[in-house]
Amino acid sequence: MPPRSGRAIALAVAGHVNVDRFFRVPSLPSSDRTVPLDAMHTALGGPAGTIARSSAAQGVATGLISRIGDDFPSPFWRRLVEEGIDVSGVERVAGARSSSCYIFEDGKGHQTTVIDQGPLGNAARARLPTELLARTSTLHLTTGDPAFLLRLKAEAIRRGIRVAVDPSQEIHYRWDARRFHELVDGAEMLFGNQEEIERAMKLLGLPSVRSITERVPMVVATLGRAGSVAYTRAGTVRGAPRRVAHPNQITGAGDSFRGGFYAAWLRGVPLPQSLRAGNASATRWMQRGDLVAPRPRPRRRERA
Repeated sequence: MPPRSGRAIALAVAGHVNVDRFFRVPSLPSSDRTVPLDAMHTALGGPAGTIARSSAAQGVATGLISRIGDDFPSPFWRRLVEEGIDVSGVERVAGARSSSCYIFEDGKGHQTTVIDQGPLGNAARARLPTELLARTSTLHLTTGDPAFLLRLKAEAIRRGIRVAVDPSQEIHYRWDARRFHELVDGAEMLFGNQEEIERAMKLLGLPSVRSITERVPMVVATLGRAGSVAYTRAGTVRGAPRRVAHPNQITGAGDSFRGGFYAAWLRGVPLPQSLRAGNASATRWMQRGDLVAPRPRPRRRERA
């Protein structure tokens, strides 16, 4: 049994846990062109993996829901466990190849990514982690087979669990209008970057971000160097950006933002400060290229 299994979970994150393979190049090649490789390395990543690690590092009791293959690196698995994440919701699929991202970066903030979806890419009939859900207060849905995520969302809502949806870049190629309508129904929050929120508006047939809040009470958008913004039925709240002169790592910054946001929001911190906490978390990630926990602060009463 994974360590710390059985405890109450403030946040469960469902989606990909990837083996990220980074390739640093002087510039991204155009069609039919070749560029030299400057450096490469492998890291633990994936939207769900990074959000879970970021939130757990900042004191949130966090669970992870995903599917991996036999080849998932043992050091990466140990890291998830040692960082205090409840991994009882992670299914190891015999004979499957774990999901991997191949990320080409030019060191100037530009990148191109190719993903092997792994066993979560075709998970329509995968088991639901009901034992973990029984201990969970909030569920954050990221990437993966839409059929699996919709089943998971329906079960969560049936159990009275608050749901946030965050399909990331998969909103552009895995979600159609019918299924996206089903995804947001009953959700309390929608996350995305500016392009992803614009795609959400198109799928929902709505003219503005403000109109999305008629369906989802809060929309949280990350804006890169412009910081972040939350649209609610009560108004718009902006989170001031944190400057990073020479970022060490761009990939995963948005997911680290989510972990920092939850670390504040789930403790009852007001929305403006929660956005700033998310921005600070993303900044630490970009500066160090991995997790850096903030100095502990006095706990506020957690949201019911």
